[in-house]
Amino acid sequence: MVSSFLTHAEVVVDPAVAIESWGLSPEGRARAARAAAVAWDAGTRRIVSSTERKAVETADVLADAVGVPADRDPLLGEIDRSATGYLPPTVFESVVDAFFAEPERSVRGWERAADAQDRIVAAVRAQCATGDATIVSHGAVGALLLAHLRGVPITRALDQPGMGSVFHFDARAWQATSGWRRVPVS
Repeated sequence: MVSSFLTHAEVVVDPAVAIESWGLSPEGRARAARAAAVAWDAGTRRIVSSTERKAVETADVLADAVGVPADRDPLLGEIDRSATGYLPPTVFESVVDAFFAEPERSVRGWERAADAQDRIVAAVRAQCATGDATIVSHGAVGALLLAHLRGVPITRALDQPGMGSVFHFDARAWQATSGWRRVPVS
């Protein structure tokens, strides 16, 4: 059996709304509706998501499709970037680059990558302790988990190819069994 790590699908970006409260866009809902085909194993009995709205909405769409309720875990949240809140895309991308390049340093007050990795690894281990699960979370922490599962240094090269991506891992052996795969929209 295999566990999965699924990132939330596309969101409606609104600089006036807290990032944690952004919801799925119509394209994101369409992508989330297709997640069951690539992010769900029939033997899996649990779905657990971050408490951020975009992850909750993605998990709920998946849960409806497979008939399993979704649980929540705040420790599955995205990196804490509340020190800056919304950043325009070009600024955001450069800060994310620095976040991955210097994992032991807080960039602009953000949670350090090393700390976020420790948090996501512990949360996923705890959620998979009783069996396989589909974890619905966020791209940056997914990249940190994937690096840990592969036993490699933190790198942005392991970042998701786009929102609504999935990789699989063996929770018992604690190793990745695939790389990222984007959930198709249609």
